[in-house]
Amino acid sequence: MLNINGIDIFYGDLQVLWDVSFSVNEKEIVVLIGTNGAGKSTTIKAISSLLTPRKGSIKFNGVRLDHLPPNQIIEHGIVHVPEGRRLFTGMSVEENLIMGSLRGESKVKRFETMDYVFELFPKLKERRKQMAGTLSGGEQQMAAIGRGLMSLPKIMMFDEPSLGLAPLLVQEIFEMIKKIKKEGVTILLIEQNVTKTLAMCDRAYVMENGRIILEGTGKELMENKKVKEAFLGI
Repeated sequence: MLNINGIDIFYGDLQVLWDVSFSVNEKEIVVLIGTNGAGKSTTIKAISSLLTPRKGSIKFNGVRLDHLPPNQIIEHGIVHVPEGRRLFTGMSVEENLIMGSLRGESKVKRFETMDYVFELFPKLKERRKQMAGTLSGGEQQMAAIGRGLMSLPKIMMFDEPSLGLAPLLVQEIFEMIKKIKKEGVTILLIEQNVTKTLAMCDRAYVMENGRIILEGTGKELMENKKVKEAFLGI
């Protein structure tokens, strides 16, 4: 479904990704793990066309994306739920959700999809007229996920969805991601909670210093000595 082939990414003259290649199959949960600064968020920004590779290609269902502008990426059904939520804080929850449904089919099905989002996140329905900036951290994350769902995505890319949340809310967010996958949406996930992500994913890739250094199923990487020492404290 998604194929990243040998991409190099630079910030100005500084290279931050080297020959990164990986794939995501339809209806999988695939995880990128690595320490801060490994290049995980940069990789997702490249898929969203917020950054342009100097080398390599990014293809989605056979269509090359790496030279398209960001506004066209969502037309292919690719949604990026960014680190830090990035809500429109001076707008209501409902207005934020509407902002996620500006492409053709999603606009037609806007209110049907909003009902689904409110079913998934009942707290958002209670707070639909509340300003997004006044929500709790967990509620803001729900709103960010809901906004992504409003575009009727084929694949959702999550960048650190549990960051800064209490353990109970972290569990709730993970359950929501699994539920979204069961609805047929493919997931690409960056997440600091390595134990939980490896337990729930189909496959995972380990990044280090801007390169992919390991890949395998979640179970395989849970048993990998390097992963145990670096991320699991074993």
